[in-house]
Amino acid sequence: MPPTHDVPPTGHDFATYARTHRSGLIVTARLLTGDPGAAEELVRRTLVRMCARWRRVPRDDADFHVRRCLVRGHLRWLRGRRAARRRAVLVLRIWEGLTDAEIAQLLDCSVGAVRARARHGLKAAGGDPGRLREAYARAARDIVPCEVPLAEVQAAGGRLRRRRLVVASAACAALLVPVALLAAGRDGGGGGQEGRRGAQAGSGAPSVTSPVRIVAPGERVTVGPGARVWLTADGAHWSVDRRPPGDDDDRPLDQPGVSARVDSVSGGFLLSGLFHGLSGEPDRVEVSTGTGRTTAKVLVLAGSPGWGLWYTSPPLTERNVRMLLDSGAHERIVTVYDASGEVAARSDSTW
Repeated sequence: MPPTHDVPPTGHDFATYARTHRSGLIVTARLLTGDPGAAEELVRRTLVRMCARWRRVPRDDADFHVRRCLVRGHLRWLRGRRAARRRAVLVLRIWEGLTDAEIAQLLDCSVGAVRARARHGLKAAGGDPGRLREAYARAARDIVPCEVPLAEVQAAGGRLRRRRLVVASAACAALLVPVALLAAGRDGGGGGQEGRRGAQAGSGAPSVTSPVRIVAPGERVTVGPGARVWLTADGAHWSVDRRPPGDDDDRPLDQPGVSARVDSVSGGFLLSGLFHGLSGEPDRVEVSTGTGRTTAKVLVLAGSPGWGLWYTSPPLTERNVRMLLDSGAHERIVTVYDASGEVAARSDSTW
């Protein structure tokens, strides 16, 4: 059991939290990285990021947010290498004592993926959890505690927080400019926006609606009869069963990829999935429905570019699904395009 589990509550003061928990964070970082210098740097970066957004961290859930920042920062530095993710699962499970469900939430993956990574990681480590726990304990004993460079961390965190505020302010200003132009066009009479709308209506040009919708965390969206989906900072959620039994997808979520799933709903079948690993927001997602290709609807989480959820609407018929399953072994049915129109990710040829 890691020493951090025995640390008494420290309120919600960042300085107190950093002083009290830094030793435990160093141990976890050392087990993740296997290198003292890399562990020190990983903890320093983690504390800087957490200092910058400490006011928004829930008081009773600080440990989860700090641990998630530490682990994801480590995996991001390594660009999501599979061996690193398996090692992270073992450290979280054996040393930190987290359940598979807690690890899945922290790593933003399924419980099946956690179990698969733990199984492969244990096999590579010799298959003995007890021996691995002893090795972790020996490594922890070799670490010499030191003082947290609190002044440096808080100064860097303050700079990062101010930089984020500047970026957010610039984004808000950019969003307000079209609103101001629209208002000016309306005030200008028929020659402005309303006039252009009338010209478009007279020419018969169809209006273009973007398939991409930005949603708030936890906002429920009805995607089919009796089926709703929503996004949170920890991943995507379906009101139907998340994954079929035995799904052991081990693909890192920070690498380009697309998943696909079929759920039976009232009146047909809902085809949906996740895309991830993009460098920015998608332009559109195209899906093969058995009889052709259609543009799927897309949900992305505000402030979290690079991943989201796609779904076809309305639900597919049984005939479409049968044709789709028959061709699934030979065709990549889902394609994600970026803002420039280039292919950003494709689903596997088997699913």
